[in-house]
Formats: sequence, C-alpha cells, structure tokens
Amino acid sequence: MAAARSVGPWGRSGAPLRQPPARPASGSPGGPRERAGAALLAAGYQELRERAAREPAAFWGALGREVLRWDSPYHTACDSQLGPDRVRWFLGGRLNVSVNCLDQHVHQSPDRVALIWEKDEPGTEVKITYRELLDMTCRLANTLKKYGVQKGDRVAIYMSVTPLAVAAMLACARIGAIHTVVFAGFSAESLAGRIIDSGCKAVITYNQGLRGGRAVELKKTVDEAVKNCPSIKHVFVAQRTDSTVHMGNRDIPLEEEMAKEAPVCAPESMDSEDILFMLYTSGSTGKPKGIVHTQAGYLLYAAVTHKHVFDYQQGDVFGCVADIGWITGHSYVVYGPLCNGGTSVLFESTPLYPDPGRYWETVQRLKINQFYGAPTAVRLLLKYGDKWVKKYDRSSLKTLGSVGEPINHEAWQWFYNVVGDSRCTLVDTWWQTETGGICIAPRPSEEGADVIPAMAMRPFFGIIPALMDENGRVIEGNDVSGALCIAQPWPGLARTIYGDHQRFIDTYFKMYPGYYFTGDGAYRSSEGYYQITGRMDDVINISGHRLGTAEIEDAMDEHPAVPETAVIGYPHEIKGEGAFAFIVLKEDTAHTERVKEELRSIVASKIAKYAVPDHVLVVKRLPKTRSGKIMRRVLKKIVTDQCNDLGDVTTLDDPSIVTEILDAYQKYKTQQSASS
Repeated sequence: MAAARSVGPWGRSGAPLRQPPARPASGSPGGPRERAGAALLAAGYQELRERAAREPAAFWGALGREVLRWDSPYHTACDSQLGPDRVRWFLGGRLNVSVNCLDQHVHQSPDRVALIWEKDEPGTEVKITYRELLDMTCRLANTLKKYGVQKGDRVAIYMSVTPLAVAAMLACARIGAIHTVVFAGFSAESLAGRIIDSGCKAVITYNQGLRGGRAVELKKTVDEAVKNCPSIKHVFVAQRTDSTVHMGNRDIPLEEEMAKEAPVCAPESMDSEDILFMLYTSGSTGKPKGIVHTQAGYLLYAAVTHKHVFDYQQGDVFGCVADIGWITGHSYVVYGPLCNGGTSVLFESTPLYPDPGRYWETVQRLKINQFYGAPTAVRLLLKYGDKWVKKYDRSSLKTLGSVGEPINHEAWQWFYNVVGDSRCTLVDTWWQTETGGICIAPRPSEEGADVIPAMAMRPFFGIIPALMDENGRVIEGNDVSGALCIAQPWPGLARTIYGDHQRFIDTYFKMYPGYYFTGDGAYRSSEGYYQITGRMDDVINISGHRLGTAEIEDAMDEHPAVPETAVIGYPHEIKGEGAFAFIVLKEDTAHTERVKEELRSIVASKIAKYAVPDHVLVVKRLPKTRSGKIMRRVLKKIVTDQCNDLGDVTTLDDPSIVTEILDAYQKYKTQQSASS
C-alpha cells in the first residue's frame, strides 16, 4: 500500500501503513440507526483504511448520514481551509445529541435497558430503560430551564457515577447548555478553578457520594468551592444518601423540583459545531486545559469506535468501569454506547470493595460482555493473585479493553490468560481526551488477525499516524521510532482549549506544522504496527541513546515481586541523563537488595546495559491521578530537588503521597552519601 496521503491544508503524507484487511461488521444490526455504520463498514479493513485516508470527507460524510439522526442535513462534510487547528465537520447540519442517544431508541425499543447502575454496595444494581432515562433527562432539563439555564450556558456536574449524573449530561445536551463534568473527588479549589475558567452558571451535585463503602462529602466541597465563584446562580442538590446537608439560598433540591416538571422537553436544535462539553485535563504548565468537543463530530466518532473496536452487538452488556469525570466515561460509558442503543454499566465502586473480586463478581452477576478498564487496576489486582478472578464465572466476556496508559507485558498476559481465559480479544487502546475516541487499537481488523501483546497496533479508520524526527521530518519505513503525530483531521478531534485558542495551537500544532502532535512517542514495528512508548517528556537520552521510560518500566514489571514501577530521567554529569526507578514491591517481599539486582539484570538483558537505572528506590505507593495515571513529573521534581515547584497536583488521588515519597528519597540520599 502506498503511503496514505492527507488532504487539504494538513497536506503532508503520513508514513506507509501496511495493514491486514478488516473484519467485516458481524452480527445483525438493531434498528436503522443502531448500526454505527455497519453497512458502510462491511468492506474489508484495508479497503476502508485506504478510502478513509484518500477521501476523509466522503468517508465520514457517509457515516454521518447513516449513523446520526439530523434535524437538518449538513451541506459540507469537512472544511479544513482555515488550517489544521480550525477544522470543522458537517457544516450546516443541525441535530440534538440527546435525541440521538435517547428518543430514537425509545421510539424503537422503549423498554430496552440503557443503563445498569452497579451501585457501591455489590448486589444492589438498578436497571434503567431508555424510556426511564428519557423521562429523567427531560424532567431535569425542564428544571434547569425553570431556573434560567439557557442554550450556551455552562453547567458544572460534580456527581458520583449514577443514572442521574448521566441524565444531567444529557439534559444539558437537550437544552443546548454546555456541561463540564468534574470528577467527584477533586478538591474545592480544583472545582472552583474549573468553574471560574468556564464561567459556569450552575452546579449539579449530590448531598454525598458513596465510594468503597465510604461517604464522600460532595455538597460540602461544592459549598466551599462556590464561595469564590460569583458566576454560580444555583446549586442543584440531589440525594444519594439519607444524610441531611446545609441548604442555602441558591441551593435547589433537585429531585423535588424534577417531580414537578413534565417528562417531555422539546430538544434544542444545535449546529454541528456548537460546543457539546468541555473537559479539563492537566497541563505541564500547571494550569488545567478546558478541552472543547462539539456536537456531531464527537458523537459520531464515539459511536463508531465503540461499535467497531469492541465489536459491540445489540443485546451485549458493555462494562466500562471508568468514572464519568474522565473522557473514557464520556465516550464509552455515556455517549458512544447510548448513541448505539446499547446497554452500558455505571460502576460506582472501586476494584477492591468489598474485596479484590469485585470486578469479576460484577461480570458474573451482570453477564458483562465487554470489559474496559485501566492497566493500573489490572496491576493492582494482579498483586492479589488468580483466586479472586477464578472464583467467578466470566464466560460472558467476549472482549477485554485497556485504556489510560500503555499496558505492560505482565499485566497484559494476566488480563488475557487469567481474566479472559485466553479466549477473549484484548484491545490495548490508545487515545486522549483531545482525540474524543480511540485512535489506535488491535481491532477492527480482518477476521482472526493477530493481536500482539501490549501493543495498540492498528490505526482506526481515518487516523493517519506519522512518526517525526527531531528536525520535524516524517520518518519513513518500518522498525522506526519517533514523535507520534496524526496527519489528517478526523471528526472526534477537539476544536480548541476553552478561552485560549492560542494555547491549543501552541500545544498541538506548533511543533510539527500541518500535523496534530500527540505528545507521545511511538514505535512502528517491522509489520507496520504501532506501539506507544510513552510521553515525549518521558524519553531519556542516555549517552546519545533515546529511550522511552515505558520500555524500562515494561522490563522491570516482569519481575514477579514488582507489580508497579515508574522510571524518570534525571541529569547525569557523564551520560547527560540517567534513569531513576521507583518501584513498588508485593507485600511481604524479602531480600529487597536482591530484587534490585535482579531488576538491573532484567533491564540489561531485555534492553541494554546502558538502560539499567542508576538508582532503584522502593516506595509504598506511586503518585497517581484519580484516573489511575502515574504522575511521573512529580517524581522528576523530587529527584531534581524542585519540590517547591510541583506544578498542578490537583489530580493526585492522595496528595500526602508526595511527602511519603520525598521522605523515602531523602533517606535514600542519606544512605547513598554514607556508603560513598
């Protein structure tokens, strides 16, 4: 296959893509709009890859007509004349996202289950039909309108994972308001910062949340936050527990008001490029970025990727255990599955509550067919052994998915062999908040095509990867590594950073003009498959050798006593940079120094002697965000004695871990000095 070329101002051609033919869409589609492009995508994988690369506007235009329900048809599928940072999709088209996610399915199958709410306490799941979810959404939408929320207003949602939280998102979409969901674990300061940046008019929250058997004081956090948010006119408070909370002048009891409203709300007809939501993601500068996604392009991309990456069939139970406060929850708990008329699981709890078998007990009880989770959780559960998995029947599982960071080989093998009984397809998915949906994954592909462990592998239709060298040139051929860029626009791409388009340009388009820069590095194998090697700022240059920290971590993770590692680069007076490894050991691990030596041997044999970390420090925990990502830049600041400038740490799951690691590092330094 010739090098796939991009069109319009994105201009330059990407790297050669030699991919196997695709697997046709399998199974019988549901209603005419539940197919997520089944008819169009029935061609072979290679043919579709080439078609999407050659004629992206025609490819996505046809999908847009088939998958989405429009109020007014669009006249132009894609306009990129203003440049790669100002691409617009489905110009002239008008639709409502909540109608696409609810009304059309209520019309066809009102009693189909839309959501299965896996509440914090196991065995207490609640099933919500499409009819019930539409009723809830409309009542909530009417309540918002009653209190002055209008099209274009911003609404913050600070709620645990519940059907009402999903209804809140869809209610905003129904009336044309813009939602920004803030993870219900962020501090008051973090919540206030997001409300202020987006200029929210209202907040929707609970009196309390429940997580892991403990109450979370959501309303108290909101009260603290809105003291500094003059834009907030009303706080809508729902009841998740029986506890009473203080209700002030601007507080509205949500369920009481919803009960007074009609279960019908006329949907606002929205332009394709109107904002659907914004979602904040941490930036290296310390100030979170409000990533903006628009209506039609985002919804189409979420729906089509949900259907074809996971081979979702009507009647399946889709179990994505992500929180709705993250992009994974937006795309693969709410918008993708509901647009496809699917049944989506809302997981309110934690993988360890009440015990390490919680995920698998849930799979057995709900008969989950697709299970989508984070490598961090897999590595965590791996520490507890196989017994908690094998205790439960997982025969309903067909597809396993990994999301959030590259999955290491040991975790991949355990996930595949133990959880999936070596029979389920495991899709290691790569994408970002900014991309809107999955961009690289092993599926779709030809029937029975290889899945290589711990590798994302195949670009989705319309995603044209390009690997770039340090001089901004495209690296041709295979068995090469470089900066991962995307050479052609796709509908799910974010449109801007709210209130700061220049930052959007500088972050994603300035470094490699004409391309979207992902910030990640990647390796293209001799077969033409893609493996994510980690963030570009997680690449170490040791004596002239460029090395991804993820590569070292992957090698060290193979040690049976080491469930988790984090490697960072630090200044070295001889080599330029050296590797510093932080490791977590399994409980009751003896002979720590022997383990360290074994780790050094593994890295030397797996990669090279130059890749062996100069330092290996044992810590109890690694600093992680609430979505499970390891915050390596905090570790780098500690090692380089920049603890007074840690940047944005509001996303840390437990801020006290910084002090814990700093203490361990200081003791280690003292020991090193004494021994030298």
